[in-house]
Amino acid sequence: MSAAGWIGVDLDGTLAYYDKWRGHQHIGFPIRPMMDRVKRWIADGRLVKIFTARVSGDPAEAEEVRRSIGSWCALNGLPQLEVTCVKDYHMIELWDDRAVQVVANEGIPVGKSTRGLE
Repeated sequence: MSAAGWIGVDLDGTLAYYDKWRGHQHIGFPIRPMMDRVKRWIADGRLVKIFTARVSGDPAEAEEVRRSIGSWCALNGLPQLEVTCVKDYHMIELWDDRAVQVVANEGIPVGKSTRGLE
């Protein structure tokens, strides 16, 4: 693992286009700006993991999903990235289309919620 920790990147809606659920095996086309960013991080020696709820269910199904994501990564020029749905103390950032950043220990949002849930 990188001494600097790891960066989590959400799959659906962040790294891959998502418009509706089509099943575990379907992964949308890559979102170029995020894909380029991830490739740059990897080239710089950063540890990147795909962070997705797709692997949060049945363990056998989760392994099948991990294989599908691995194939998608290979098809789109990425190495085999670890796929997880679990945060740990080594995660330094999470890039996600649903996350809202808050000021640490204050609970105050840094920006506005795009869904108006403040």
